[in-house]
Parts: sequence; structure tokens; C-alpha cells
Amino acid sequence: MKHHRSLERHAQSIDRRRALQGIAGGFGGLALSSLLAEQAAAVGAGAPVWQNQVAKAKRVIFLFMHGGPSQVDTFDYKPELQARDLQEHTVRAYRANQNSAGHKVKLKASPFEFQQYGESGKWVSELFPKQAEIVDDLCFIQSMHTEGVAHGPATLFFHTGSTNLVRPSMGSWISYGLGTENSDLPAFITLHPPLMMGGQRNYGASFLPSSHQGTPIGHAGVPSERGKIDHLSPPQGRAAGYDARLAQSLAGLSRIQQQAAPRPGEYETAISSFELAAAMQAEAPELLDVANESAAMREMYGLNNPATAEYGSMCLKARKLSEAGVRFVQVNYSENHNNPKWDQHSDLEGGHRRHARAIDQPVAALVKDLKQRGLLEDTLVICSGEFGRTPFSQGTGRDHNPFGFSLWLAGGGVKAGYTHGGTDELGYYAAQDRVHTRDLHATMLHLLGVDHERLTYRHAGRDFRLTDTEGHVVKKILA
Repeated sequence: MKHHRSLERHAQSIDRRRALQGIAGGFGGLALSSLLAEQAAAVGAGAPVWQNQVAKAKRVIFLFMHGGPSQVDTFDYKPELQARDLQEHTVRAYRANQNSAGHKVKLKASPFEFQQYGESGKWVSELFPKQAEIVDDLCFIQSMHTEGVAHGPATLFFHTGSTNLVRPSMGSWISYGLGTENSDLPAFITLHPPLMMGGQRNYGASFLPSSHQGTPIGHAGVPSERGKIDHLSPPQGRAAGYDARLAQSLAGLSRIQQQAAPRPGEYETAISSFELAAAMQAEAPELLDVANESAAMREMYGLNNPATAEYGSMCLKARKLSEAGVRFVQVNYSENHNNPKWDQHSDLEGGHRRHARAIDQPVAALVKDLKQRGLLEDTLVICSGEFGRTPFSQGTGRDHNPFGFSLWLAGGGVKAGYTHGGTDELGYYAAQDRVHTRDLHATMLHLLGVDHERLTYRHAGRDFRLTDTEGHVVKKILA
């Protein structure tokens, strides 16, 4: 059935291109000839050199929890921390302070109860009762560490592999390495991205061809109007024939610019972007409309509950977009200012309860929904913040912690019901089977059938890659 839909979309796409060619005097034909040439070259050359593995996953859904959820209050249960509540303790490397005398802190026990769940016996906080139901489908990494102690650098590093330089995001690398499964949709879509903490660089293509940058839908801090996709529809009152006249004008300008300074690649990319926009007007509104979902589906994702409706609608859209062929979908839980949602320097208990309530049911529903549709086995789901939080107090909250934190993955070739690595007895430092963010990037690409050391792009006299000169596949988590 999916194959037939793909053929229908392809036929519709060709019809649109032919129409544009007739209307705009070659406007559509130029892009079509480029596309066919690229396809012919790919067939003749075989798979790119970086695709030399058997892919377990075809696509990625990244659930980004901006602000840094606390690992010791969610999935990393520490009896030692509970026993030493309010005791003074000395740590090193706090906020990158390497003072040999160390830094004195006061330990803070978790205010949340933990229980073991599933056949795996995974410890889960009371914050996540719905995710506790699916622990046997999840693969936890509890020994993560990263770079950047502030939100901006750490967020950029998680997305691009760099704390300060402008580099392509991981979604753009995946688009560049694998292309799209559906020519009527972008390969990379980000739902409600934050405008701060790196902003567009978190989904930008940087020096990669601009066709690989992420397509943002909405932005953080502005609630989505569930079911209304007005920006993908022609404005009301637009005169008949406006689109045709616009296409003719753009085609004429392109011919003039090409004659003055021939740079066909740039113009073909621009033309293709206009065609993709036209295709999205036909296909994306239905995928992004959750208003007409069944009562059971709305209940499953929490769309009828004001606490879960917003993130629930985004998770449901992510499933629909992934099922339709989008390679990389990012679902952001973030805010549009300098106070990311999980950033509880104060009121840890109140803040984490509020945000856990908003995301727990939608996230669990996404995994269950993918599984019941047979999509989880070739869809890699990643759920993580940019770093974790300290096991010691900062007033009534916790500070940033890049030295040890937790995340989970599901589907796409990772072990289910498995926990990898661990932090020290207090949950501060990654201590056992440490996994760096670059290792996570390398493993994600590996599961997609891509060799992270070969997926490179020549820029400014050197070959760049997502994992830079580091990164190792975490083989112990592979199914």
C-alpha cells in the first residue's frame, strides 16, 4: 500500500513539474533535468562510499528535551544519594573549575519515589508512569557525557558536534548522506524549534548544500493551532493565475542571473525549493492536521487533556511525517527565551513535575504507536536533553551537569529492555562504559547504514564530518 502511495506521489510530482515547465518556459524542466541527472549518476555509481553497512533504521525521530532533565530524578536511581541527603561533599570539575582543592557542595536527594518496572527491572521515577510501561522497549544509556556547560554551547554540540563553529546539524548530515524517501516532503523537519540557544544553527545545513537544511514548522513558545496549517495554503484572496505569473517571473530572473554569472547548482536548488513548497501545499496539511484523528488516537496521545495536548499533537505529527517518508523529524520541548523548560535551578520538584506531566504520555504513545504499526523496528527514536543536572543542590534546584547524564533510544536496531553504562554512586560523573555525544552520533549513523568516518564533505580545504576526528560506535547497545 505504501509503495502504491509512493508511486502516486511520484506521478503527481512529475505532473506538477510538467505543468511548471509549460507555464514557466522551462522553470520546472530545469529542476527536473537536474533531478533525473542526479538519479542517473547515483544508479551508475552505486551507493555512496559511506553507505557500506546494512541499515537497521531508515529514519530518526529525535525528542529534544531542552534544558537538561535531571538524570538522578528520572531514570538514574542512586540509593547512596538518598542516604546522604544534605551532606557536604567535595567535587572537582564543577562548572569546568579544575581547582585542586575541589568545590564544596551540599548533596540533594531526589524528592521523587523510584520503582522497578518491566521484565528488565528498570528503575523509573514516579515522574514517568507512562514511560515506565514501555521500559522493555527502551535502550537506556546512563553514562553520557558531553561538551558545553551552558545551554547554548551544549545544545549546539548535541545538534552539530561543535560548541561554537557553524557546522551542519545531524539532521542535515542524514539528509545529505541518505536523501529523501518522499520527494514531496523535506528529508528533515523540526517541529517548534527554539529561536535561542543556537537558533537556526541547530537545524541548519551550514556548508552542505542548502537543500539539506531542516524545515521548521512553528517555533517554540508559540502554541500550535492544532489542525490549522494556514501557512501551507495559498493566502485568501490571491488572484487567479498568481502562482503561474510568479513562476514565469522567477524563471525569467533565473535565466538573466545565469547568463550574467552561471552558477547552475544554486539556481537549480532554488527552483527545487519552490517545487518542494508547491508539493508540500498538497501533502503536508493532511499530515500536520490532527483535528480529524480518531477518538482512540486522540486519547492515546493525550490530545483531549490541556496538560498533554500540545506535545501530544507534535508527537503524533512526528509519527505521521515519519510514516510518510521524512528521514529526520525533531520534536522540540522548549521555550522561546533564555529559560529552557527543564532548566530547574530552583523549584526542581514543581518544575520537573509540570514538564514530566506534559511529555510523559505523548512520548510513551509515540513508541507504542510506532510499534503497533510495525514502524518501530526501522525507526530510531532518541529522547534526550543537551546535558543532565547535578546531584547537589543549587537553592531549591540543581545546576547543569555535562559530566554524566542519561538518555534513551528505541527501535531502529538497538537492544530493547537494556541499560548501558552508569554514573558514579552519586550520579555525577559518567563512570562505567562512558559514551560521548560523538559516540552517540556515530552509533546513530551506523544504525542508518552510514559509516561516520566516511560521511564527509570537503569545505575550506579539509574534509568535515559530524563526528569530527572522534566518535566510536557503541556496539554493546546494538541488537
